[in-house]
Amino acid sequence: MRRLPSLSGLEAFMAVARLGSVKAAAADLALSTPALSRRIQTLERHIGEPLFDREHHAMRLNSTGERLLSGLGPAMDAVRDAVDGAVKGGGELRLKLNVLPLFAQQRLFPRLPELRARHPQLHIDIETSVHGETRVGDGVDAAIALAREIDPALHAVRLDRDKVYPIAARRFGEGPDRITVPEQLQRMTVLIHREMPETFSEWRNAIGMPWLEPAGIDMFDSGPLMLEAAAQGVGVAFMHGHHFDDAQDPRLIRLFDFDIDSPYSYWFVCRPRALQRRAVKLFHDWIVSAAI
Repeated sequence: MRRLPSLSGLEAFMAVARLGSVKAAAADLALSTPALSRRIQTLERHIGEPLFDREHHAMRLNSTGERLLSGLGPAMDAVRDAVDGAVKGGGELRLKLNVLPLFAQQRLFPRLPELRARHPQLHIDIETSVHGETRVGDGVDAAIALAREIDPALHAVRLDRDKVYPIAARRFGEGPDRITVPEQLQRMTVLIHREMPETFSEWRNAIGMPWLEPAGIDMFDSGPLMLEAAAQGVGVAFMHGHHFDDAQDPRLIRLFDFDIDSPYSYWFVCRPRALQRRAVKLFHDWIVSAAI
């Protein structure tokens, strides 16, 4: 029987595949770049061929690497299940969940006591990095992702549909700084979330002004920080309607009355096989039925 490669090598491979560079993967795994490179090289020697096309500052999966990655996700899930079962003895249930901070703050945490009352044995470890769907099966069991669409190889349930709101400081709704027409955005900075990069362009197209260009665009990876920046008058944040409604921040106003559908939604995402795990299934069933 052929020997299996080391788990550390497989972990390094999955990190590089997800992040696209050895340097980023090394930082993610708290390793030095040479140490991570050695793990990748050892794995490639074990397999007998390269797994990546190496470019100047990037590592891209080749066809062999793609095949390995597609099979590793379910296999790593099974390893985690076995370890969890051995350590916990079937009592405590633990879910590793990726969720963006604003969804967690506004919609998840207020309802978690309800989930805890229903399933007291279920415990949730939270991480808040962006592009959470890419972490599923590689460090997290499930994610609440903000996206236009989800990889069809993953199990995904759309949790909402929403509108796009331009959100600004209250002073832009009154007095000499008042904004009354979209053309005034040409002298403003627009604030955009990295998970929703096309929000402003979709909005301006929908209102019939594809030519509209702001003075500048600032990108954020934190919804709470976007709302705070808008409240401080840094710029106009293009976010979802419920982000504005749930914030209940008297410093903020919604600009204009355009009713524009967002191309982005929140999704529950996991690997199909992960639904066989009780912790994942309990959370999945709860969040889908709760419509939070």
